[in-house]
Amino acid sequence: MTSDQDQETIELVRHAAHPLSAANPDYKALMQAIGDARIVLLGEATHGTHEFYRERTLITRMLIQEKGFSAVAMEADWPDSYEVNRFVRDMSEAPTPMQALEGFKRFPTWMWRNTDVVNLVSWLRDYNRGLSEREKVGFYGLDLYSLFTSIHVVIDYLDQVDPRAAQEARRRYGCFDHFGKDMQSYGFLTSFGLDQSCEQAVVGQLVDLRQHALKYAMRNGRAAEEAFFNAEQNARLALDAEKYYRSMFKGNVESWNMRDTHMFETLHALLEFLSREREAKVIVWAHNSHVGDARATEMGMHGELNIGQLARQHFQEKAFLIGFSTYTGTVTAASDWDGPVERKHVRRALPGSYEQLFHETGIPHFLLISREDAHVAETLRARRLERAIGVIYLPGSERQSHYFYAQLSEQFDALIHFDETRAVEPLETTTLWHEGEEVPETFPTSY
Repeated sequence: MTSDQDQETIELVRHAAHPLSAANPDYKALMQAIGDARIVLLGEATHGTHEFYRERTLITRMLIQEKGFSAVAMEADWPDSYEVNRFVRDMSEAPTPMQALEGFKRFPTWMWRNTDVVNLVSWLRDYNRGLSEREKVGFYGLDLYSLFTSIHVVIDYLDQVDPRAAQEARRRYGCFDHFGKDMQSYGFLTSFGLDQSCEQAVVGQLVDLRQHALKYAMRNGRAAEEAFFNAEQNARLALDAEKYYRSMFKGNVESWNMRDTHMFETLHALLEFLSREREAKVIVWAHNSHVGDARATEMGMHGELNIGQLARQHFQEKAFLIGFSTYTGTVTAASDWDGPVERKHVRRALPGSYEQLFHETGIPHFLLISREDAHVAETLRARRLERAIGVIYLPGSERQSHYFYAQLSEQFDALIHFDETRAVEPLETTTLWHEGEEVPETFPTSY
């Protein structure tokens, strides 16, 4: 039963919401609220919902066309994303967007290799045609899981500009060789002093690269600057990835903070690099848990930070945070890490959650902007449950696995809600994914 206080909140949201048409959503109010922000962070309540990808693509296009945004930065690995960057800027030999996305081979591939990302990449390439190199919009990654790919990029770069330095890089990075590619074992053995870490090797390589920055970056104008920047980001990624894997056995908070700090520092470095000739503005695509200000959630209570918090602290009003939510539907996810991709039914949101509150408004799809409405902001400052589905979805333990407390108006500047959503379509599907097409009528709805 809905309490009187909840009913008042529902009426307020109903009055303040901007209803959106699925066929032709009107985001004029959102564009006005974003104003002259330099960073717009677009979240998602799951890593596998079509509507989240679709609307982020639409908003991204508007930000590029109407506000001159310079790049899209994804919750994805730098080297894999950089190949897509080359494709959208017509510097790649890949003939299609699907082939440009082939670098995304690690779990969960559907996050990047899906039909909606193909649409985004195709649009970016078409938009860039006819623009000068300075005007073209880029596609980059912020994450740090690509240690070995990044090492290869650094060595390949040095092979071209300084073969002697490349040999030294091979020697340094060779420290990882006897671990194979098992970074879990590396983290365990080095964290407990059972083996020597490669920290000095990755630090030394980044320092050496930066010491030669002027010599390397001035070899051939803009192209050389960009090639050096790419190599430098990969060398920094290798350093941070090495620290990240060692931190995994020191607690979840430390490893989480190290990862999100790396992503924010990569975003900041990208902004500075792209601002050499004009002030750059970047769109970030990441999960709500990275985009929403951690200080407004249980994460912050436990000592965790995230990109949204760091962006607000550094850029203040120039950062605009947008969350997404859903009440029910289907989602692309797995049941275990590295498990097969499945299409799963998303249970109806729990009573007492923000998602349930939004469902009660009766508006199937709406935008809610809290930054500019003090009454809405105050009302949605209440501590309520909020759902987060990552790459793994466990409906049987949903309250423990997928809900946390948050203060929505402190967490986001705006939120886009869908009452019912459907699973994003992977480029590579499985029998399990197709079996999820029809949800059995007997699917449990109680908790």
